Amino acid sequence: MTLALKDHLKPENVLPVDYDSATLAGRLWRPELAGPSVVTLRGDELFDVSGEFPTMRDLCEAPEPAKALKAAKGEPVGKLKTILANTPADARKTAEPWLLAPIDLQAIKAAGVTFAISMLERVIEERARGDYNAAAEIRKTVKALVGDDLRKLKPGSPQAMQLKETLIAQGAWSQYLEVGIGPDAEVFTKAQVMSSVGTGADGGLHAISTWNNPEPEIVLAVASTGRIVGATLGNDINLRDVEGRSALLLSKAKDNNASCAVGPFLRFFDEGFSLDDVRQANVTLVVEGEEGFTLKGSSSLAMISRDPADIVGQTIGKHHQYPDGFVLFLGTMFAPVEDRDTKGKGFTHKDGDIVTIAAEKLGSLTNRMRRSHECPPWTFGVSHLMRNLAKRGLLG
Repeated sequence: MTLALKDHLKPENVLPVDYDSATLAGRLWRPELAGPSVVTLRGDELFDVSGEFPTMRDLCEAPEPAKALKAAKGEPVGKLKTILANTPADARKTAEPWLLAPIDLQAIKAAGVTFAISMLERVIEERARGDYNAAAEIRKTVKALVGDDLRKLKPGSPQAMQLKETLIAQGAWSQYLEVGIGPDAEVFTKAQVMSSVGTGADGGLHAISTWNNPEPEIVLAVASTGRIVGATLGNDINLRDVEGRSALLLSKAKDNNASCAVGPFLRFFDEGFSLDDVRQANVTLVVEGEEGFTLKGSSSLAMISRDPADIVGQTIGKHHQYPDGFVLFLGTMFAPVEDRDTKGKGFTHKDGDIVTIAAEKLGSLTNRMRRSHECPPWTFGVSHLMRNLAKRGLLG
């Protein structure tokens, strides 16, 4: 059975519940221009605002991005319904435009081990050395030592440090516990600039992996000043077996072709949407398999161990600058342990899985999972963007 990806790509499914009052920006591939444009949604139509904001980075750097976007002059480029219908990968040979990831020149960063539940799963991966067959028994042992409710434990606090000393004495300490309850957050580079895929695109899994999962997350957009200007959704696609073999394989587990999905739109902070909405957001996940399998889960940002602003503060400052800004995956509490096929094996993806990540005020991000080498290759980078914008007379 081949699932219909297009059924998920309808405005009523993709947009936030309050889209009519939301300040939304995205990126659109325009075949007639052989390049991307920054667009905004007005009513049911997308408008190209690249004449004022050639890149999403430029828009994020505006003193008040939401206000600037609302005031920007734009060229109508099509109804959202029509563009979404053309967005799945099998429609990209047409001459009609399609949606891209709503980010471009920003660095793509991610915070790991920010929820207690996912922290314990990382410890289990480490002790299992990437072998899912050993995970179930190790899970029982780890939870007996650590417990499974660390939500009230503030990372870096005296209480957290006391727990650390206790676990070291018992031989149960882990590098994942270090970044989960220690003072320093884990922040890593998820993917290369311009490499992320948007809603409707194939999501990539490296062919070597037999134990992997989606990671539904909220992604913050941060200007070069460190100011958080908006948010979107992301899938930090993860190879549990690869990272479990060694944390030094993190880049191999995380950064592969089409393994970073972001979208559908970037929502800027304004009078109707703020960082407090992010802090209270519920992120849902649905995985639909071609064999009829369905997995559902959710993450409440209210359960995050580190405040989003604190993670941003550890990412940028005197120690590290981002002149083009960055986006930051905030981490997930979702760690699927339900068996899919074999008892004790837990969850892993199958080719053709459709993954939908959603939040009421951010809409939904949907991708079909494929092996990375079977996904469309990444061919349009920063140099291509600069040449295309220059040719279009958009670089000042």
